[in-house]
Amino acid sequence: MTNHTPMIKQYLQIKAEHKDAFLFFRLGDFYELFFDDAIKAAQELEITLTKRDSGQKEPIPMCGVPYHSAENYIKILIDKGYKVAICEQVEDPKKAKGIVKREVIQIITPGTVMESSMLDERDNNYIASLSHFNDGSFVVAYNDLSTGENRLALLTNGWEQVIHELYNQPIKEVVIASTLPETYQKQLANRLQVTLSYEDNVDFSAEYRYLCENLNDERLMQGFSRLLNYIQHTQKRSLDHLQQAKMIELNRFLSLDMYSKRNLELTETIMRKGKRGSLLWVLDQTVTAMGARLLKKWIERPLINKQHIEKRLNIVEGFLEGFIERDQLREDLRSVYDLERLAGRIAYGNVNARDLIQLKQSLQQIPKIKETMSQFNKGEIHQLKERLIYPKHVVDLLERSIKDDPPVSIKEGSLIKDGFNDTLDRYRDATRNGKKWIAELEKREKEITKIRSLKIGYNRVFGYYIEVTKPNLHLLPKGRYERKQTLTNAERFITPELKEKEQLILEAEEKSIDLEYDLFISIREKIKEHIPELQSLADAISQLDVLQSFATVSEANNYVRPDYDEQVLHIKNGRHPVVEKVMQDGSYVPNDITLDNETNILLITGPNMSGKSTYMRQLALTIIMGQLGCFVPADKAKLTIFDQIFTRIGAADDLVSGQSTFMVEMLEANHALKNATEKSLILLDEIGRGTSTYDGMALAQAIIEYIHDHVHAKTLFSTHYHELTTLETTLNKLKNIHVRAEEYEGKVVFLHQVREGAADKSYGIHVAKLAELPDTLIKRATDILSELESQPEKENMHQAQGQLSFFEDPDPVVKQKDSASIHKEEAKVIDELKEIDLLDMTPIDALNVLYRLQKRLKS
Repeated sequence: MTNHTPMIKQYLQIKAEHKDAFLFFRLGDFYELFFDDAIKAAQELEITLTKRDSGQKEPIPMCGVPYHSAENYIKILIDKGYKVAICEQVEDPKKAKGIVKREVIQIITPGTVMESSMLDERDNNYIASLSHFNDGSFVVAYNDLSTGENRLALLTNGWEQVIHELYNQPIKEVVIASTLPETYQKQLANRLQVTLSYEDNVDFSAEYRYLCENLNDERLMQGFSRLLNYIQHTQKRSLDHLQQAKMIELNRFLSLDMYSKRNLELTETIMRKGKRGSLLWVLDQTVTAMGARLLKKWIERPLINKQHIEKRLNIVEGFLEGFIERDQLREDLRSVYDLERLAGRIAYGNVNARDLIQLKQSLQQIPKIKETMSQFNKGEIHQLKERLIYPKHVVDLLERSIKDDPPVSIKEGSLIKDGFNDTLDRYRDATRNGKKWIAELEKREKEITKIRSLKIGYNRVFGYYIEVTKPNLHLLPKGRYERKQTLTNAERFITPELKEKEQLILEAEEKSIDLEYDLFISIREKIKEHIPELQSLADAISQLDVLQSFATVSEANNYVRPDYDEQVLHIKNGRHPVVEKVMQDGSYVPNDITLDNETNILLITGPNMSGKSTYMRQLALTIIMGQLGCFVPADKAKLTIFDQIFTRIGAADDLVSGQSTFMVEMLEANHALKNATEKSLILLDEIGRGTSTYDGMALAQAIIEYIHDHVHAKTLFSTHYHELTTLETTLNKLKNIHVRAEEYEGKVVFLHQVREGAADKSYGIHVAKLAELPDTLIKRATDILSELESQPEKENMHQAQGQLSFFEDPDPVVKQKDSASIHKEEAKVIDELKEIDLLDMTPIDALNVLYRLQKRLKS
């Protein structure tokens, strides 16, 4: 390093303190990157990699991005999970002795983005911290720097609960201790696909102690301080907009694990990872960015308190009854900008004058919104209206101070209205009068010299000048003009009079611009004092927007208000909200569903593509919509409030964790069986299909019996194992239902109607025909099926075992045994099976026993 130039030495010293970030090193009008940063950034940003002399034999790699367009390049890196350290000059180059002093003024990370152009306005941008304690508990802290929101959750049910909690939130970055076990770190990075950052300081800053005055647990304090210290370390500025930390009381919300959120496609679809096709897509008729973000948060945490649910439903009902007023309310809300993030930018210090005009225009809508709300009849709407407190003092300040159409830059003037500040008015008067005097001087000089093309101009290098073309130079009076600059076709001059006036004008302009900047900062600081009011107002408007959205969606789709019962769930002509919206032709077939004290398990049979999974999902989505406080897609709905929903729907490998479809299936089933209560809803689709027929059937039956006898949760269980329908005779709270399909002229017709009783056949070959498999293959499958169906049941069993045991080749010794020996061993296995009490076994235990017995039959 001793041979490097002073500038490169400075770069290396700063880079050594920010090894995990790209260092954007300010040189003139560019941010430059050097060494490995340059090589990697050139690849990621697709920009040219160059070289620079560093004082050593070999030049060093270098690339750069223009200062004025750096934001776009930073966004690309942040979106890819990288961090960027912004290094600026922190002293005037004219006053610097030697190399200009530079410092990192901000570290931009995926979880700490503040620029509006780098944020999705309809989604939160959370950073989380995770703290692990000796008693086995974890604390998760969340912050959205752009809005100032802070939330905390205490998790006491082990590591899997942590993964489920973090998965269900839109986080980009997790701050952890460097001592967190490596296995945990790998799971966070791989399963959640987030950037990991490290912060070991958990001492709380006295400056921000007010943010956690309501926390009475040392674990919560440490968990929150870890996150706050990291944010302070990266942002290096005041964070006055941060809100008091709020506890997430998990027992107050319907619990949705990561499997259920994914399987039900609540906020994004499984295949395309997009909003379209999700429940969020159906319900989002919000008109403000704040409302859109709150809606997503509500979907992720539905309520379980009946009183709170009913309060929301009352407001939605009120909005539905006043549909004309609701349309006016929506129109009023369209003029409200993002108050949450505007307040955040004011505190953060990156707000501009146009942002303040948006703030003013938004606040001016509040009286209109309150007037519209007063026209509704529901008392709950009037209660919400009272939370909309109009900050007249803020509006008055902005109305008096900021021009209606200011520039984006706050350092070039033309921000402040005339009449706001006397000194500024005097500067402006001097500037305007000076420019008027110059215009009059130009007119006078033209008359004196008779040169019609004479003009007075200005540039930053030479100031004001009188320009005369060369053919007219002979017309100038001698001794009156002093030559200032020679051009190809003209000469530029100055006069003592013009020079004196120039100094007065430029001084006034410079002082005016500096004063405007100071006045703008002063205005910003005054508004900053009212940030809590603005945040409270933003929260009320967000709730208002979400609830009117529920009403708008409910009216458009003919949803009904649900009633609630502690035991009985009955839905008349229920519909799947997403499928119904996608179809849009009125062809969706509605179905009833009933679960009560007499029947808490529905065993669903029917062919593939008949609608079993849709039927199951529509129940879960209806439950969630109701517990959000929204009306539901049905003709009539009596619902039960559930504490948890567990789903196993669809087949998917977890490649990141190296788990097969069947293992994922077993893990999800096990998670439901361990955590469900009698107030939970379990949806299991085709359990056991990932293994051999009899393994799968045994597991499926054992799981059903375990839920029936031990868990007592309301359950929908779909299956192709028709043999399981006999459970209706042995399990008194299980009922068979099926999705109708009929055969017509050799083709299957799906009726999508759910009826009582078991399905008569699977129609698997018909579905294969619909998929346009080769005709010869279809014919061969039909022949094989006829042969199998004509054979005795025990013979079918032996053939099926031979066909489905594809993990091992049949033992040649077994083939040579006589039939008497085989039947004797089978009899022993059957006797042992009769002695097994499946009701006292877990599904995994049942699988182990089944494997052992099967192995005996094969040996």
